[in-house]
Amino acid sequence: MTGNSFCSMKDFLKQTGGYAVIDGGLATEFERHGADLNDPLWSAKCLLTSPHLIHTVHLDYLEAGADIISSASYQATIQGFEAKGFSREKSESLLRKSVEIACEARNTYYDKCGTSSSMDDKILKKRPILVAASVGSYGAYLADGSEYSGVYGDSITLEKLKDFHRRRLQVLAESGADLIAFETIPNKIEAQAFAELLDEGDVKIPGWFSFNSKDGVNVVSGDSIKECISIAEKCEKVVAVGINCTPPRFIEGLVLEIEKVTSKPILVYPNSGESYDADRKEWVENTGVGDEDFVSYVEKWMDAGVSLLGGCCRTTPTTIRAIHKRLVNRRSH
Repeated sequence: MTGNSFCSMKDFLKQTGGYAVIDGGLATEFERHGADLNDPLWSAKCLLTSPHLIHTVHLDYLEAGADIISSASYQATIQGFEAKGFSREKSESLLRKSVEIACEARNTYYDKCGTSSSMDDKILKKRPILVAASVGSYGAYLADGSEYSGVYGDSITLEKLKDFHRRRLQVLAESGADLIAFETIPNKIEAQAFAELLDEGDVKIPGWFSFNSKDGVNVVSGDSIKECISIAEKCEKVVAVGINCTPPRFIEGLVLEIEKVTSKPILVYPNSGESYDADRKEWVENTGVGDEDFVSYVEKWMDAGVSLLGGCCRTTPTTIRAIHKRLVNRRSH
């Protein structure tokens, strides 16, 4: 299942034994490989400076057992690239490039599966793999940490948000991705904007909606998680809903709330639990949990109703490999 043949997450999950693994953090992996991301474009900067690095990190995640990889486009926006002096045409080509690199990494992985068996703890198994085009919120474009507060001010209306995202979604949807990952959605108004854009019909591929929380009760803006999920539930093009970039300790409670208002598959890809300092644009070391503790939550999340699991900021291929191992016994093959 590759290219735009994907239409149902439920069908995909049947092929993956009821559970699927989402990849982990990109930006922190790019930095580990030597990239300097102190830039408003954040991980999207690598599209300009080191596309080979993006390919390598995607491949690392596939070899760790990920079934879904996300493009390096979370903070990639036409407006952000234009602010750096790029033309509209070049900006759109960089968006397309983010998806093309992920698709190429999937092809490289399939080629490796054909030539060698699993080795060095690498998982080389031909299986359905999805490429998700990552779409961050308006707050992510602002690069001031406001995707962690969800407070955009009164001047940002529903229509302004739709106008901001519309062309970006069209370009990403036509780049070869299987679906769009709407990530770290911080408030209800942006969820509504994304749902209305999907309903407009110009975006031909489905999407998932993933929200973030800092209190384990509401999304970061203070909007009710149930109200946010209900917006996604009403939109036919949304094929899964859930939580990302949220400390692991909050996930189970949020999932139990989400389950009350959705019939769609539930996904979670938390961060490591570390705190982010928006002023210094860095993660505060030693405030999170290690891979072992992170993965110890996985059984609880599955018991609560989660079927797609991965990691967000500060998680690594090691985290994803450990999740993959935890799923082996739960999968029905």
